[in-house]
Amino acid sequence: MNLLKGGGMDQILDQYLHYLVVEKGLSKNTIEGYQLALNRFLGHLRKKGIQEIGDVKKFDIRAFLLVLRKKGLSAKTLARDLSAIRTFFQFLIQEEILEVNPVEEIESPKMTKTLPEILTLREVEQLLEQPDLRTPLGIRDRAMLEVLYATGMRVSELIRLPVNQVNLESGYVVIYGKGSKERMVPLGSEAMKWVHLYLQTVRERLAKGKESHFLFITRSGRGMSRQRFWKNLKARGLKAGLRKRVTPHLLRHSFASHLLERGADLRSVQMMLGHVDISTTQIYTHVTGERLKKIHQRYHPRG
Repeated sequence: MNLLKGGGMDQILDQYLHYLVVEKGLSKNTIEGYQLALNRFLGHLRKKGIQEIGDVKKFDIRAFLLVLRKKGLSAKTLARDLSAIRTFFQFLIQEEILEVNPVEEIESPKMTKTLPEILTLREVEQLLEQPDLRTPLGIRDRAMLEVLYATGMRVSELIRLPVNQVNLESGYVVIYGKGSKERMVPLGSEAMKWVHLYLQTVRERLAKGKESHFLFITRSGRGMSRQRFWKNLKARGLKAGLRKRVTPHLLRHSFASHLLERGADLRSVQMMLGHVDISTTQIYTHVTGERLKKIHQRYHPRG
C-alpha cells in the first residue's frame, strides 16, 4: 500500500475502501455501508477542525457517537458506525500509519435483540399458491418463491443466481453470498420440480432469443431488479390475505426457524444461511423457544 503518514483523510479513506475491495473481498453493500459511516465520521471531524487522521483522539470518537445518539439514531446504527470506524483504525495500525488506536477501549452500544417475525407453514403455503400458473410469469414467480423458501437465500442472491449454479441432477444450488463466499445449499424436491418446469416451458419464451446467464429473467429477457421482486412479493402477500409484512427476509427467517423446529442442528443452518458468525444464527433458536413456550402455555393442562 502506498500510504503516506499524515496524508489527507479523503486519500486515506480511498485507499482503505480499495483495500476492502481488493484484499478483503467484501460485498458491494457492505463497502457502501462502511463508506457512508466513515464519510459521516470524517464530516464530523472536519466540523470540529480536525484535518489529519493522526490527530483523532478517543474523545473525538465518543463525541461523534454522542451526536448520533442526540439525533435519535438507533443503537444498531451507532454500533454499525462504530464497527466501521473500528475496522478503519485497525487498518491504519496495520499499515503503520498510526501507532495508537483511539477506538481500542470504546465499547459498542448495548442492543436488545428483537426476534424476527416468521410465517407459519400454512402462511407459506398460502403465499406459494398465489402465482397464476396459467401464465409464464406465474410459473416463473412460483419457481422463485419455492427456491427462496427452500434455500433461505437473500433476495440479491436469488435475482443474480446464474443458470449454471443450479444442479437439478444433484439437487443443489451454489450460492455466492457476502464477500463472494461460496456455499452449497440443497434445493429440495418441490423447488427442483418448479425450477425444472420453469426451465422447460417458460424461460426460453421470456428470453425471446436474448442471452442471459441469470436463472430468473423478466419478460424482456433481462435479470430482475430487487425492487421488482420486492413489489411482486408484496402483492402476493396481500393477495394471500397475510397480515404480516411479506418481504424476502421474512421467508429467509421462516426457512431457518422451520428447519430448527424440526430438529436441524444450528451449524448446518448457519452454513445454509451463509452466516460467518454462528451467534447471528442463534437468534432463530430464541424464535423456536418462544413458539414452544406459547404452545406449552396453550395446550398444557397446567400451562
